[in-house]
Amino acid sequence: MNTNKTINWGIIGLGKIAHKFAKDLSTLTDAKIYAVASRSQDKANEFAKSYQATKAYSSYEALANDATIDAVYIATPHVFHKENTIMCLKKGIAVLCEKPFAMNLEEVSEMIATAKANNTLLMEALWTAFLPHYQHVQNLLQKNHFGKLLKMEADFGFQPEYDENSRVIKKALGGGSLLDIGIYPIFAALSTLGNPQNIEASATFFDNGSDASCHMVFQYPNNVRASLKSTLLEETETSATFYCEQGIIKINGRFHEPSTVTLLPQNGIEEILDFGYNTIGYSFETRHFNQLIREGKTESNIMPFEFSKTLITTLDSVRKKINLNY
Repeated sequence: MNTNKTINWGIIGLGKIAHKFAKDLSTLTDAKIYAVASRSQDKANEFAKSYQATKAYSSYEALANDATIDAVYIATPHVFHKENTIMCLKKGIAVLCEKPFAMNLEEVSEMIATAKANNTLLMEALWTAFLPHYQHVQNLLQKNHFGKLLKMEADFGFQPEYDENSRVIKKALGGGSLLDIGIYPIFAALSTLGNPQNIEASATFFDNGSDASCHMVFQYPNNVRASLKSTLLEETETSATFYCEQGIIKINGRFHEPSTVTLLPQNGIEEILDFGYNTIGYSFETRHFNQLIREGKTESNIMPFEFSKTLITTLDSVRKKINLNY
C-alpha cells in the first residue's frame, strides 16, 4: 500500500457531469486527471487542455489500455455504463461509475461479478451518499434525534428544453425522469428507511416513450411511508423532508447536492445547519475512492455492492409498475 502515491485518473465520457467531476478533482492534492477520452479527438483535446490532462484519447478503448491509469470515472450515458465499466475492470483499473450503475439488476450483477473476478475496485458514483450534510441527517435519524421517523417526502424536478436527442430525454440512452433524477428521491428513502414492503407508482410519458414524470409511494411497517417524485416537466423544490415524532428534519433544495439542513423541533427554535461547502461536491466521493485505492480495498463501505443492487432492484420494480421498458 502506497499512501503517498498520486492517483492517476482517467475520465470516459466528457459531458456536463464530467466537467463538474474534473473541476472538483483538481482541488485534491493527492490525485490528478491523467487521461480523458471522447469519441471526438477535438473534444478530448479541448477537455484535456481545460484540466491539464496529460493524455487525450479519441476512443475509450485506448484509455483503458493505458497502464498509467489507476482509476477511471465513467460519465457516459446510462446504457453504456456496463460495457465501459467491464472493459476497464478487465484491465485492472479501478472504476467509479456514474449513477445509475447500469440499466437493470442483470447488468449491475455482471459488473460486480467482473470486479470480483479481477479483484478490482468498483463503486457507484452516487455522490449524495458522501456529502457531509446528507451523512449528518442519516446520523440524526439513526440516533432518533427527534424520535422515530414517521414519514418522509423527497422530490427532484427540473424542466430541460425538449430535445429527443438529448441524453436526458432520449429513451435509447436510458433517458427519462426515473433513471436520471428519480434515483435521488429513491436513494433518500432506501438510505434512511431501507427496503419498502410495497411500492406504488404512476408515470406520465413523453411522445418518445421515456417517462416525463414519476410519482412513487413506498410503504413500510407501522404505516410509515415515503412519498417520492421525479419530473422533467417543472422545477420543484428538490428537497427531502423527514417527519419524526418530535420534530422535522429537512434537507433544503437541492437536497442531493451541497445544501443546508433545517431542524424544526416541535417545542423549540428552528435551526439551520450550514456545512461550509467550498467545492461542487464531487470531491467527497473522489477522496473516499482515492483512499479505497490506497488501502487496497475492492468495495466501498459507504456505497457497497449490496446497496447498489438494492437501488437498481428498486428502480427495476418501479419501471415494472409504470410499464417502462428499455
